Amino acid sequence: MSAQNSVLFDAPGPRARQRNIVYTVFTVLLAVVGLAVLYLGFNRTLADREGPLFSAATWAVNPDGQWAAEKWEPFLRPDTWTGYVIPGLQNTLTAALTASVLAVLFGLVFGIGRMSERWWIRVPAGAVVEFFRGIPLLMLIFFTMALPIVAWQAFDIPTGTFQVTALAAVVTGLTLYNGSVLAEVFRAGILAVPKGQAEAAQAVGMTRTQTMWQILIPQAITAMMPAIVAQLVVLLKDSALGYIVAFPELLRSFTLLATRESNVIPAAIICAVIYIVINLALSRVAIWLERRNARRGRSSARPTAVGGAPVGVDATGTADGAAAAEAAPEEPDGGGGRKQP
Repeated sequence: MSAQNSVLFDAPGPRARQRNIVYTVFTVLLAVVGLAVLYLGFNRTLADREGPLFSAATWAVNPDGQWAAEKWEPFLRPDTWTGYVIPGLQNTLTAALTASVLAVLFGLVFGIGRMSERWWIRVPAGAVVEFFRGIPLLMLIFFTMALPIVAWQAFDIPTGTFQVTALAAVVTGLTLYNGSVLAEVFRAGILAVPKGQAEAAQAVGMTRTQTMWQILIPQAITAMMPAIVAQLVVLLKDSALGYIVAFPELLRSFTLLATRESNVIPAAIICAVIYIVINLALSRVAIWLERRNARRGRSSARPTAVGGAPVGVDATGTADGAAAAEAAPEEPDGGGGRKQP
C-alpha cells in the first residue's frame, strides 16, 4: 500500500480482512440470488414450475416468459427503430437540450440576481428561485398545459386563442425547476471564489459587472462543472415525465412498443441501456471539459527578456534570459562605474 493511500484510512488488520472477505462473499451471494429470482420470475417458472427448483426444466427459457427469443425479436427489425425508438430518442434529446440551455441561462441570471446589491433585484430573484424549487416538476408541467384553461377562467380568454404543446410544457417545467436548482449551484460557485479575486479586480479599476463576468463567473463554472453536469443528467432523466402529458419521448415510445409486442421487460432493458449510454456520454463530456480547464489553469506566463522578447526555460526550470543576464559582464557607465546590463 502506498504512503498516499495509508494516510487516507487505516490499513485493515488480519481480523478486518477476514470480515471484509465474509461481507464480500455474502454480498455476492445476495446479488446472485436476486438475479436468479428476477430471471425465474420474469421467466414465469418461479411460481408455476412443475419440477424441483434446481431442475433443468425450471431454468430453461420459457416460451411464454419475457426471456423468450420472440420477445427480443422486434428490436432486430428496422421498423421498430424507425417507428418507435429513433423518434422517441429525438424528442427526448430535443426537449433535454432545449431545456438544458434555457435552464443554464435561467440559473445564471437568477443566481447572479440573488447576489445583487439592490434589494429590488435580490428579493424577487430569491423568491422566484425558492418558489420553483419547492414545486414538484410534475405540477409545473401540468400547470403549463393548463394555461389555456387558467386564461379562460381568470381573464375570460377563449380556450381556442392559444394552445400549449406537450413539448412546450415539458421544456417549461424542466427549465423552471432545474434552472432554480442551477441558480443555487452558480451562486455557491461564485461565493466559493476567494474574495481576493474580486478585490484585486476592483483595485485595478474593474467595475462590479466586469468583475462578475470576467473574473468570478468563469472560475465558478469551472469549479462547479461536476454539479452542473449532474443536474443536467437529472434534467435528461426527468424528461421522461413528459409521458404524463402524452409527449412522445423515449419512455412513451417504448411503452407503446411493449404494449404492442407484449415484451415489457426487454423494452425496459433496452430503454434503460439507451438512457445509461446518453448519461455516460454526458459525463465523459464533463470530464473532458474539466481536464481541458485544468490544463489551461496550469499554464503560466513565459518569462521575458529585458527587451520584451519571450525566452525559453531550460531543463532545470531556470529561464534562459535570467541565466544569460547573470552570466553577462557588467558594462562601464559614463562615470567610470559599472552598470548592470
